[in-house]
Amino acid sequence: MTVQQRATLEDVARLAGVSSKTVSRVYTDRGVVAPATVERVLIAAKRLRFRPNSLARTLRRGGATNTIGFIMGDLENPFYHGVAAGIEEELGRNGHTLVVATTGDMPDGEERVVDTLLAQRIGALLLIPVAEDQSYLEGERHLGTPVVAIDRPARNLVADAIVLDNRQGAAAAARRLLELGHRRIGYACNPAAVYTQDERVRGYRETLAAYGVGDTRRWERLVDDRAAPPERIIAELLGGEDAPTAVITGNNRMTVGALRVLRDLDEAAVPALIGFDDFDTADVLGVSVIAYDPIDLGRRAARLALDRIGEPVGLTKQIELPTRLIERGSGERPPPSALPELNPLSRKSPATDRTAQSASGIGVCWYRASRQPAAVRTYVEDISATNGAAPSRAARPV
Repeated sequence: MTVQQRATLEDVARLAGVSSKTVSRVYTDRGVVAPATVERVLIAAKRLRFRPNSLARTLRRGGATNTIGFIMGDLENPFYHGVAAGIEEELGRNGHTLVVATTGDMPDGEERVVDTLLAQRIGALLLIPVAEDQSYLEGERHLGTPVVAIDRPARNLVADAIVLDNRQGAAAAARRLLELGHRRIGYACNPAAVYTQDERVRGYRETLAAYGVGDTRRWERLVDDRAAPPERIIAELLGGEDAPTAVITGNNRMTVGALRVLRDLDEAAVPALIGFDDFDTADVLGVSVIAYDPIDLGRRAARLALDRIGEPVGLTKQIELPTRLIERGSGERPPPSALPELNPLSRKSPATDRTAQSASGIGVCWYRASRQPAAVRTYVEDISATNGAAPSRAARPV
């Protein structure tokens, strides 16, 4: 295939039999051009597959484009996908386009990625800050580029921001576990040295302190090593002598890591679990979470940027979105001292056992789902042995 050269404005003018200035007016101020001439120019442009370069036109005028930049973190994190979807939805309704770049959650790369987007004369910058200082954006803000920080406020920069009520979200999780009788409640997160985790740890500690649990350091794993597997962090937390009977995980990746660890524990050793951030299949697995709407977070961030484009001056805004506790089973498991003794010899049937446990509020369906076949086989074999019969290998899990 031979690649053809793109048609220019002058090419359209020659084919339409008009001047280059007339073609330019058709695309910039069509009302001053005769309708017949407009039609002739547009027909010529279509034949040549000509598209005006709006970016070049904007740059010649020294202004910004209708493109809004969004810089997010790790592409693998579904939280960022939801935020981006909300931003794009709101911008699309208002005639703007979105360009996305990523820092990979690496603080050292933030300024470089920002500079790359600003060089494209974006109309506004939406940023999930990961570096410790965003003061390098102060000069750009004075040039009229709106900056909106998402999920955490910008540091050393006067800018609009939209964040979650992280403190109250973590407090709600801790309070629910305390109400169930837990006192040894752990908290695990990675990374830890970010605004969101500062607020969540604060809510967790304050709530436990209000219930008389003052020193929580032995149940905390606040890690700042992006290479550390969540499974290892959770395993270390649960491997101590004074292991927590309940765990709050600080983000969705830590929650998934916790599920992998809990899957291999004996039932009596499984702690209650509440994770911050909802995620796909959490409802299917029965995982209790502190939830919010990342798409709405993105929509509101885009609206802040559009409002700031329309009104460059004025007081900055910081919007705080509420969170909510969704109870699905994993977080409603009481501490071991509150659990009824489960004696296989006293069970009438697996179905009866499931009904009794459900009525007692244990809420371990999320946990038993991956272990039920083995548990039922053990139950059948124990019953067969007490009756003097050989264990039945033909018995099927129910």
